[in-house]
Amino acid sequence: MTKKIAVLGAGSWGSTLASVLIENGHDVTLYTNVVEQAAELNEKHTNEQYMPGFKYSEKLRATTDLEEALTDTDAILFVVPTKVTRLVAKQVKEVLAKLKQRPMVIHASKGLEIGTHKRISEIIHEELTDRYCSSIVVLSGPSHAEEVARHDITLITAASEEEKAAEQVQDMFTNNYLRIYTNNDVVGVETGAAFKNVIAIGAGILHGLGYGDDAKAALMTRGLAEVARLGMAYGASPLTFMGLSGVGDLIVTCTSVHSRNWRCGDQLGQGKPLDEVIEDMGMVIEGINTAKAAYDLSREEHIEMPITEAIYNVLYNKADIKEEIGSLMTRDSKSEVIGKRK
Repeated sequence: MTKKIAVLGAGSWGSTLASVLIENGHDVTLYTNVVEQAAELNEKHTNEQYMPGFKYSEKLRATTDLEEALTDTDAILFVVPTKVTRLVAKQVKEVLAKLKQRPMVIHASKGLEIGTHKRISEIIHEELTDRYCSSIVVLSGPSHAEEVARHDITLITAASEEEKAAEQVQDMFTNNYLRIYTNNDVVGVETGAAFKNVIAIGAGILHGLGYGDDAKAALMTRGLAEVARLGMAYGASPLTFMGLSGVGDLIVTCTSVHSRNWRCGDQLGQGKPLDEVIEDMGMVIEGINTAKAAYDLSREEHIEMPITEAIYNVLYNKADIKEEIGSLMTRDSKSEVIGKRK
């Protein structure tokens, strides 16, 4: 059944998901607050800053008018940077109150709010409440916009505490190159999505320093153990971290040049200052803020996360990368099994 969907955020992932929904027969309006970007999408059907060389369907409509995007919509898809999620949610609430609508809300962003360390679904629910939102679904997993745009095979997860809502999102997005699974562990899916970005910075650092596959495999494996420990402390299922939004997303983010977090780490490993890396990237590097959140939460919950702490020290305390690696390698010997010591 055709749905009217508003996609908020016209970056690489937002515009690509909008394109998928158009291909699947839905009526899509893409919202951006950049006038020039909306004009380019509507007139040239391109988005060169974020998806160079990709041509969008002429059926895709872009607008800078949030009310126009949200009017009569069945679902709203948030694909905006974590740091502006609350602001955008407040703006959406004002419009929905005026329109007297209560649509489904989906989000496909990955990160935690600065300061509060809240997950994106928590932010959205706090702002929209049940009054303006019928359900919230998290869309997450190992996916790069560039590969989905060229119809590479991609599998991701739709997670919600409401099974029917997750199944509706599954139906909206599934086609012959994009397969969606459902999950009811929202905490686990969002935790895996956010914290894998921190480990991806570490993987990029190792590459920039010239380390090989053994080191990268070690980092990913032990990094996943840290992510799972933290997620389980907040009620996530350990099985979720073995799935698409856990190990799947970790692998793709830690091994691909498409990953901004990996590219950030790679440049740091080559000796480039963090300020220059951020400036040159031109897009949000979610793992930087998430590294601080992970570090803070690990201290609050008394959870051992040495890799996360090392990456935090490099990003925020200007620690020497090689010294941090040395400290990790010379820590007290332990059992791989949690809770046991050698």
